[in-house]
Amino acid sequence: MKQLHSLKGFVPFDPDYYGNLEKLVGQSCKINYFDADGTVADASGRLTDFLRPDDFAHFVVLDEEVALRSDRIITLNGRPGPAFEEYDLYALQCLTCMGGM
Repeated sequence: MKQLHSLKGFVPFDPDYYGNLEKLVGQSCKINYFDADGTVADASGRLTDFLRPDDFAHFVVLDEEVALRSDRIITLNGRPGPAFEEYDLYALQCLTCMGGM
């Protein structure tokens, strides 16, 4: 199985989100996420499983082939994920400048 992220820097997120993920097992999903380089990427497939390599990190598995860090999910089927606020700040970065003032 291809794991697209390391465990370093895993950020805890709302435990209720785990419940939302569990409801999607067996369903097709489209996930936008931050990859290991911090670039926005996407993946599609059927959510088949979860990985818990330690007591802290959590991964979602698509099509039994690709594991994505749950804390790096921006959107899952169009709904905000744990990294949505980070993405929102990333996407609106140009609005924080003063235009040379």
